[in-house]
Amino acid sequence: EKAATENQKAEKSAGARKGRPPKADKTAPDKPKPSKRDKVSRSDGKAPDAKEPIKPAQDTALKETAAVEQTAPEPTTPPRPVEEGKLVYLKLSEVHPFHTFRPHPFKVRDDAKMQEIVASIRVNGVMVPGLARPEKDGNGYEIVAGHRRTHGSELAGLEEMPFIVREMTDHEAVQAMKDSNKQRDGMLPSELAALLELEVEDIKHQGGRLKGVAEGDVGKRSVEIVGEAHEMNYKKVMRYLRLNSLVPELLDKVDDKKMGFMPAVELSYIKPKNQRLIAVSIDGEQASPSLAQAKRLRELDKEGKLNGDVIDGILSEQKKEDRGVIISTAELEKYFGKEVTPAKMKEQIMSLLDDWKEKQPPELVKAPKKQELDK
Repeated sequence: EKAATENQKAEKSAGARKGRPPKADKTAPDKPKPSKRDKVSRSDGKAPDAKEPIKPAQDTALKETAAVEQTAPEPTTPPRPVEEGKLVYLKLSEVHPFHTFRPHPFKVRDDAKMQEIVASIRVNGVMVPGLARPEKDGNGYEIVAGHRRTHGSELAGLEEMPFIVREMTDHEAVQAMKDSNKQRDGMLPSELAALLELEVEDIKHQGGRLKGVAEGDVGKRSVEIVGEAHEMNYKKVMRYLRLNSLVPELLDKVDDKKMGFMPAVELSYIKPKNQRLIAVSIDGEQASPSLAQAKRLRELDKEGKLNGDVIDGILSEQKKEDRGVIISTAELEKYFGKEVTPAKMKEQIMSLLDDWKEKQPPELVKAPKKQELDK
């Protein structure tokens, strides 16, 4: 009876809430209970601060991106561009000596000055950039200025050197090379001879005939123009140009002051084979030819009578001193000043020599006379 009464109460309670879920649990037993939401959440179905869940694929991609950002190496420096007039570094293997019309006229020697350049480059690097222009065939660059610095960089163990690269015509390259060496100290005779020849060739290549000059006179006029630029007359320029016809063995002796300039000009007309024999004889006899001997050697070469024995015989002859002692005015001015006339200088010099002669021992004063009798 008691159980029946409780069932009746339960049925009445269920009937009173017919069609409505129980208060205790409005949701189905197999679904989770919804969380409490405010009005905004109920209006759009989302909480204002709620974040969408990250899918597994997205999570993996984000992790990979973060790993790449942490391990990515720093970007390498891009190749330095060769821009007009801007400083760039060129590989020494890509630069070539000046060769427009003629080889570079100035010598690069491994002397004491070069060792100073190498030592400076090792400590400070190349402080003054060279000047170069692109080769016409596109293979490398032609050095216009900076040959000694380039050689010094090679000796210092560098692989590249700073240059300013410019597009230049042949004429502009010759002028820039000439201007860069304008202040060069102690220009050698061979260097001046090569430079003059280069400038003459440059004028001939400037296009067509020179204004107001006949076709047959272009060469002479070119020499005159170059001479005017160097304050030389036509004959002097032509003599220097003749040095370019000497074999290297004789040209080096001119540079080393072991042979005079005018004898060298005469020897330049001799066949190269006989020039080399003359160089060997100079070393053997320890004597360079005088101007008169050089003229004889030239005539014998022209006649086809020159050989080693003839050369040795001429160079072994005692030279006749047909010229007096020459003392330049500049040398005398160091002792007499600029206001003293040459006549006064001579008078004073002779007086001093007389005083000197009186102070010499008798045997030294008589010695010259004895030598004259022996002759």
